[in-house]
Amino acid sequence: MAIRRILTIDNAADLAILKQVSTPVEVVDDAIRALMDDMLDTMYDAPGIGLAAVQIGELHRVVVMDLGDGPLPEGAEAPAEGEEPRIPNPRFIVNPEVLWASDETYCYEEGCLSIPEYFDEVERPARVRVAYLNREGERIEEEIEGLYAVCYQHELDHLNGVLFIDHLSRLRRDRAMSKVKKTMRLREDA
Repeated sequence: MAIRRILTIDNAADLAILKQVSTPVEVVDDAIRALMDDMLDTMYDAPGIGLAAVQIGELHRVVVMDLGDGPLPEGAEAPAEGEEPRIPNPRFIVNPEVLWASDETYCYEEGCLSIPEYFDEVERPARVRVAYLNREGERIEEEIEGLYAVCYQHELDHLNGVLFIDHLSRLRRDRAMSKVKKTMRLREDA
């Protein structure tokens, strides 16, 4: 397992890769599972809640995410009133697809590891019925909503060469590009 470099939009070569459509995975084998392990380590290190393979330069239809919504371990103390539990719950998603999307929408302020330190509201379907292969290569179908649905759709966009800022107006998209370029220059100077 290794931490990989995350491609960012301020670099023209990185952006060209991020805009490509990823190819389907033929079989979930040890090589794909090793890729998922690297992706998970990279995502946790960043830190983030979702990562598509294309974000580390791998054009496979593979996503990992962890929304911290796992079940409370047996014997563990429940969180205090008003405190959100953060229980690891890694998800491994191969060849994701949306089978159905609700007409009802949900607005969420999204961010992206490839667009550092920029957040903006994106409107997406509130509920989606999805299908994908899990870490063992088994086909899973489920209806999802809330943050899971937002993250799933965001990462699926990555696999199709779409960034969350592509859902914004041209003005807001240009503002995002400028802010990220400035942020990355400041990081390099530090």
